[in-house]
Amino acid sequence: MRKTENIRYVAFLSFVAALGGFLFGYDTAVISGTVIQVSSQFNLTTIESGWYVGCALVGSILGVSVAGTLSDKFGRKPTMMISAALFLLSALGCAVASNFDILVISRIIGGIGIGIVSIVCPLYISEISVTAYRGRMVSLYQLAITIGFLGAYLMNYYLLETSYTFQSNSELISKIFHSEVWRAMLGAETIPALIFMLIIFIIPESPRWLIIHSQEKKALITLENIYRNKGMVDFQVSETKAMLEGEIKSEWKMLFDPWIMKAVLIGAAIAILGQFMGVNAVLYYGPTIFENSGLSSGDSLFYQSLIGVVNMLTTILALFIIDKVGRKKLVYIGVTGMIITLLMIGFYFFRGQQIGLPNEFLLASFLLYIFFCAGSISAVIFVFLSEMYPTKARGLAMSIAGLSLWIGTFLIGQLTPWLLATLTPAGTFCMFALMCIPYILIVWKLMPETAGKSLEDIERFWKGKQSKHKINTI
Repeated sequence: MRKTENIRYVAFLSFVAALGGFLFGYDTAVISGTVIQVSSQFNLTTIESGWYVGCALVGSILGVSVAGTLSDKFGRKPTMMISAALFLLSALGCAVASNFDILVISRIIGGIGIGIVSIVCPLYISEISVTAYRGRMVSLYQLAITIGFLGAYLMNYYLLETSYTFQSNSELISKIFHSEVWRAMLGAETIPALIFMLIIFIIPESPRWLIIHSQEKKALITLENIYRNKGMVDFQVSETKAMLEGEIKSEWKMLFDPWIMKAVLIGAAIAILGQFMGVNAVLYYGPTIFENSGLSSGDSLFYQSLIGVVNMLTTILALFIIDKVGRKKLVYIGVTGMIITLLMIGFYFFRGQQIGLPNEFLLASFLLYIFFCAGSISAVIFVFLSEMYPTKARGLAMSIAGLSLWIGTFLIGQLTPWLLATLTPAGTFCMFALMCIPYILIVWKLMPETAGKSLEDIERFWKGKQSKHKINTI
């Protein structure tokens, strides 16, 4: 640890912001264990079941659309508070929903919270982090997402198993934890949402945002806690101010500058392509896919829990190597592995039963796929998006890229059942493998390697200005 940098303090701030990622992960993954129950209880059609899964994604699109504007105008901290309140309201609404319409509305509210945290949390972490550790600090957010996924899978499995024998004299409690256990699965989110809301109060605002909004004194307090060297504090202030010199345009007008537009379009491209490489199809519909392969409901949720474990452990690995290996090399290795494993899954559904491949082959293929995915595109995407844009317009630019990401996620959420039915599982997973190719080409040809570079140096790269640190494109 560098003596001039208070890494523990930075890690603490990053951890608090990363709690938003946990809520993101839990809210996204919990739906997988409730689809069959909710569809049965409310007699949903295939289209209505797809809407139940996808309605939160509509909320996410709404949330990400306003997240950048809110965070740029009011600050990163107040915006995180808003998201926490939305998660809390959503969880309570789902637990007590009296009909399908209220359930959908509650899911949309939670989706808005997801959309907001997907932008503001990695943005905040990126802006308070020191250069040498920025990749792993932002990756804490992705790690929290995977822990949220795992938490949801384990909670779903636990609540389902205990519901069979659960007894209570209270009609409401019995309804939530026994006869309609999906309510408990969705409502369990109230506890982490409340914790997130309360703990946000103790963290400071982003110093870069404060400098932009002429609150330098407040920024200095935070920077002095991050850097123990006055020279480093003064340097960070001057670097941020230097990037603001001559910038008199509004955030929206800045987006039409060719260099910013290029970065935004590249970010949007990798964000939406990443959703068509299969990961969310597995996370949303994993239990359904496993059941279609012949597994029981309980076994399917157990397999999904194993996927969550591998997802989390691999993200931890990526957290330690992302700043050393680099963002782009992780993508090259990981996406290559994803292509191979997606083809393995496709082969299982195409010929597996005919040649007697066991279910364990399918499980192993899924676990390997998650390993390569979690160690590459999942670990890198939020790091890339939080680094790519100028400080003044970072929130708005991230919202545009995030909007692309959530549109892709919504489309996959809606289309996966249709793809599985039309293309068959074999064709669907082969299509996912094909979509990996343009992704890796964009990262290879158009993205810079940002590991070890300050946010200001990355901004200089996109502007085409000479930087004191050469930025690799390899």
